[in-house]
Amino acid sequence: MLRLSKMTDYAVVILTQLGREGSPRSAPQLAEKTGLPEPTVCKVLKSLARGKLVESARGVSGGYRLARDVNALSVCDVIEAIDGPIAIASCVEGMEDPCVAEGRCPSRGKWDGANRAIRAALQDIKVGDMAARSCGALSSGPRLFNISMPQQAEAE
Repeated sequence: MLRLSKMTDYAVVILTQLGREGSPRSAPQLAEKTGLPEPTVCKVLKSLARGKLVESARGVSGGYRLARDVNALSVCDVIEAIDGPIAIASCVEGMEDPCVAEGRCPSRGKWDGANRAIRAALQDIKVGDMAARSCGALSSGPRLFNISMPQQAEAE
């Protein structure tokens, strides 16, 4: 099963909130708005800052703000900032740690296309799209992305 980590899920929630707010927010303010525990918000914000997705400013009007436009920030960027490169298998192109069975594996190199498709789909989902929708609008509004599956041939 492919599933986002909790920290990535929390990061999307925090970035979505920052995208809605527009002005810098402190970790306690973000915790209150999102309902996440403050220590978790702090941990996520540190990872997002390391990934250059948010910037922090000190002072009276300080806090965290998005490092780039909310509509240029993709879910793919968030996943990579929190969890590292997207890889559905250890043998996809660009991975640093080679698989121990790489030389003998019959599926070697066969996951690359699927990995690229998943990464492209996640790159197309912008945090701005998520920030613009309310929870109620998600179910009735347009889809954030569309993935089409190949047609199966009918049994003869």
